[in-house]
Amino acid sequence: MIKRNLLVIGLATLLGACGFQLRGTGSAAADFALDELAVSARNAHGDTVQELREALENSGVRVFPGAQYQLVLSNEQENRRAASFTSSARTAEYELTNTLEYEIRGSKNLLLLSNKLEAQSYYAQDGNNLVGGDQEAQQARSEMRRELIQQLVQRLQQVTPQQLEQLQQTADAKAEAEAQALEAARQQRAAQPQQSPVQLPIPVK
Repeated sequence: MIKRNLLVIGLATLLGACGFQLRGTGSAAADFALDELAVSARNAHGDTVQELREALENSGVRVFPGAQYQLVLSNEQENRRAASFTSSARTAEYELTNTLEYEIRGSKNLLLLSNKLEAQSYYAQDGNNLVGGDQEAQQARSEMRRELIQQLVQRLQQVTPQQLEQLQQTADAKAEAEAQALEAARQQRAAQPQQSPVQLPIPVK
């Protein structure tokens, strides 16, 4: 038993020295180039946005409404389909797919980047134990939500202020070009002579 414990400790030490880290452990604060971020969602009080804020704050990111860049959870959807059936053609297992679309917006609420994340899970549905099936479904949804948040946090770790600044410059230039095009079209319409409506002669009786 002592030798076995020493072996486990030795392996853990070796893995730690190689930089190996178990999923979901350790601090990710040093991995974030962004030190502040505003976070919002269509469902402002939903579990996803609340848990995301907590995950970012635990990673050392200051989350507050006045941050220079805003992370928006623009769309979150769940799809369910039957994955397998019993011998009596009743559904035995369901597949859940959750998708999360997000955006990062900068000054003037201009869109800088957007992407979509996806997570899948399965749960069994027993016709004789509906309560148990519902509990298993809720657990699957919670696990998928945590996976989506982890995916999003990993994506955000790769974003730097320099990248967002370049994207902001591109978005500003695009918005300015569109505004100039609209103004030119307006001036062109204003410069065109306005034709008077044709008046038909009124016959004299």
